[in-house]
Amino acid sequence: MDLVGACKAFVNVGERGSFTLGAAAARIPQPVASRRIAALEGHLGARLFDRSTRRATLTQFGRDMLPSARRLVQLAEEMEHDAERAVLRPLRLAVPDTCATRDLAELGAKARREGLNLDFRPVQPSARTELLGSREVRAALVGTPPGEGAWTVPLGLASAAEPRGGAVYAETLRVDRDRSASPGRRVWIQPEDDVPHVRDPLNRLRDAVGLRPAQVAVAASLASAAAEVLGSDDLLLCSRRQAGDLGLHWRRTGGISLARGYAVVADTGEEAERLRVLLGREIARCLGVPDGEGEAE
Repeated sequence: MDLVGACKAFVNVGERGSFTLGAAAARIPQPVASRRIAALEGHLGARLFDRSTRRATLTQFGRDMLPSARRLVQLAEEMEHDAERAVLRPLRLAVPDTCATRDLAELGAKARREGLNLDFRPVQPSARTELLGSREVRAALVGTPPGEGAWTVPLGLASAAEPRGGAVYAETLRVDRDRSASPGRRVWIQPEDDVPHVRDPLNRLRDAVGLRPAQVAVAASLASAAAEVLGSDDLLLCSRRQAGDLGLHWRRTGGISLARGYAVVADTGEEAERLRVLLGREIARCLGVPDGEGEAE
């Protein structure tokens, strides 16, 4: 038996002294109200209404039970209200600050269709972990080594001028002896890639091919790195998507494979899995995953 539904019918009929008016207040047909009250009487073991009169007159047992029924209905309504608020409560998600506004908007729109209200916090890698640890966000897209996360974003080198060939090799950046005063072309690392699984292999390659230490540099922001590249023949380590957005020419890096890996981490494993499964394609687009590649299944 639907105890809450029966109590709602009982309370509305009892307060109005009419099955017709009570059923209308409960927004149910009168026969349904009558059946629910009859079921409640059977469940409680006594009559709630005196059916010998035309009015819905409460019996003594009915008068005794009405306050309890009111409390039960009120608690049920409060629970429904709390549930609505909980569903609408924003799920704060820390995301890379490289995500495009349009992509985040499309992710948010898809989330709402799935019953989630996302509130984005675009920040750099270390801040995403800190926000999650301090519980200022409920979930975060955190960097992982390629292959260990749900999404992988291949990285290459982008330049203002279109390069020759199909790849850019680090050894071509070596400074000639007769140009020792020149600082040489630099490879700029944006904050999103200032993580061990990207930065360290690139620095090892730099040393292996004989580049100067300053030829691989970390910029304070993506905008700063892009400004350096647009005003020189320097290179930006980035995804193909970022290069396109910045109007740069992207090529893969010869002799080394670099990529960003991402996983979603949340307060609970169930919440993380829900984000990954329901919104995997849209998250992949925000991260710059090439179409059809590296999307969470």
